[in-house]
Formats: sequence, structure tokens, C-alpha cells
Amino acid sequence: MLIVMQKQSSSKEVDQVVGIVENLGFQAKVIPGAERVAIGVVGNQDYVEDAAILRLPGVSHVIHVTKPYKLVSRDFSPENTVVTIGELKVGEGCPPVIMAGPCSVESEEQVFSTAEVVKKAGAHILRGGAFKPRTGPHNFQGLGEEGLKMLSAAGKANNMPVVTEVMRIGQLDLVCKYADILQIGARNMQNFDLLKEVGKIDRPVLLKRGMCATIDEFLAAAEYILVAGNSRVILCERGIRTFETATRNTMDLAVVPLIKEKSHLPIIVDPSHATGKSSLVMPMATAGIVVGAHGVMVEVHPQPECALSDGIQSLDFPGFNQLMEQLTYYIQLKR
Repeated sequence: MLIVMQKQSSSKEVDQVVGIVENLGFQAKVIPGAERVAIGVVGNQDYVEDAAILRLPGVSHVIHVTKPYKLVSRDFSPENTVVTIGELKVGEGCPPVIMAGPCSVESEEQVFSTAEVVKKAGAHILRGGAFKPRTGPHNFQGLGEEGLKMLSAAGKANNMPVVTEVMRIGQLDLVCKYADILQIGARNMQNFDLLKEVGKIDRPVLLKRGMCATIDEFLAAAEYILVAGNSRVILCERGIRTFETATRNTMDLAVVPLIKEKSHLPIIVDPSHATGKSSLVMPMATAGIVVGAHGVMVEVHPQPECALSDGIQSLDFPGFNQLMEQLTYYIQLKR
């Protein structure tokens, strides 16, 4: 349920409505708007009778929300959310943000050289993995805290915030020491305990779509984070698993404009994981910008053929420079 207040409603009237909602055993989320305040009711499983609420002073009307996600939906927040990371802004009306870096942090030389190149080419955020959820247990699993230290140092040296994946609750404190943005990977999209804990932290979250997740499941996962108190969520389309085997996954470009219809949260695309082929990264990254993505995340490595993980989908330095030239062209066209 969404309780919409009158334009002239006072803070006292808003507080009274919040108190009534909480007395009913539900959570009340105050949502300030440009013209009026709304109050989201969270925690109800069934229809909530609205007659008593409509009689309260300052209440304009009530909207019953039937979706499995509420705070994430445009019913609760018709205004677009812009996620701020330092001086950087991600969301509708902002220039698309480019996140680039190696799949895995392998060495100081590797991550520093990559950070320098992607920064010079125009990237805004440095990405890199220190904890890697690999399909096979014998594959490279990441450098752990040493990798985090290298990633953080490379980001600071190039004045770039860093994003890295956290895989479990026990890693949160450690990762938060080094990362500016917490990434929840595709395999953990429905790790609900982890989502709840991330929701308690005042840190932007990059939530990747699960490889077999529907759009409603994707948005419901984001709801866990918002309900816990963290509204700084960036969604990421990284391809879904279909019958097709020619590419690593199938990049669902339609999800970008569709989620922008359903939700106020920003959404970016990851063509590296979506395609699994470096030759496809440029056209699909461009397509993501064309359909309205708020940013792009790509994997870059000094020597992709020697990468310890995902080298086949990583761009080399000349390839990334070429990508940035093309993205810049299309971003300017959209303006």
C-alpha cells in the first residue's frame, strides 16, 4: 500500500500516519517527493483495509500495490533514483557510467596498469575481483584481502572508486574496508541473508541479475536490500541462460527499458559476461547505451590470453580504447 499525502500536509500529520501504520504491525517508509510526501506500507501479506487511513488528516488517497516488490516499484517512487558515489552520479539524466577492470586482481602490476589505461580512456569506476565464485573448485579463486588492497590502492592512485564482489556475510566487514561499491554477483542474487545484511550498510550496491532469474525475481531481490534500509542500488543485466550455446549467455537488452518502466532504480549492462566473447563486447555495450542503460561494465586485461579468469571475454588495452571512442560517439548522439 502507498499512502499519498496532500500537498499541504504537515510533518505532524505525516508522523501520525506513520504511527498508525506501525501500530497495525507494518513498516512505514516515508518517501519525500517534489510536490508531496508518500508513505509506503511494507510487511503486509494480504489486503490492508484503507478506510481508517483515508480519514486521517492530511491523507489524499491510497494506492494498493500488488507486486511482490514495493519499494523498488514506480508505484512507490515515481521519481528516478540517482545513486551517488562520491562526486559520481548513476541514474536517469546523468551521463552513462563506465566500470572497467580485470575479472580477477592477479598482481599489483596488472591492476595498476589496467587502472591507468581505463582511467585515461574515460572510465569512471575500477572493477576487479578479489573473491571469485568460480564454477569449478580447481579454478583460480582470487587473492582475497591482498587483492582488495591492490584494487583499492590502484583506484586511489587514479582517483577512481572501486567495485568488487562480496560472496558471503562473513566477508562484508573486510570488503567494506576497501570497496566503494559492493557487488552482489549473479550466483548470489537470491542469497537473501546476504541481501538483508547488505541492506543494513550505507554503501552503494551493484546487484547483478541471476542467470535464470525472471525480471520480477530480479526486482524482488533488490526489494530485500531496500526493505533493510539501503536504497542505493544499481541493477545490472549480465545475460541469462537460454538454449543458445553460441554465446556464454543471452544478453536481454529488452530488460533495460522494461525495468525503467517498472522501477525507479538505475540499471547498467555487462556485455562481457552476457556474451563471453571479447569480439561481441563493443557492439553489445553500444546496444546497451542505445536502449537506455545508465552505464556499462566491461572486463579489461593487459594480456587477456594470460588471464587467470575470463580472458576470452576480456578486452585488451587497444580494444578498450576503441570501445570508449565508440561509446563516446553514441553517448553524444543521444544528447
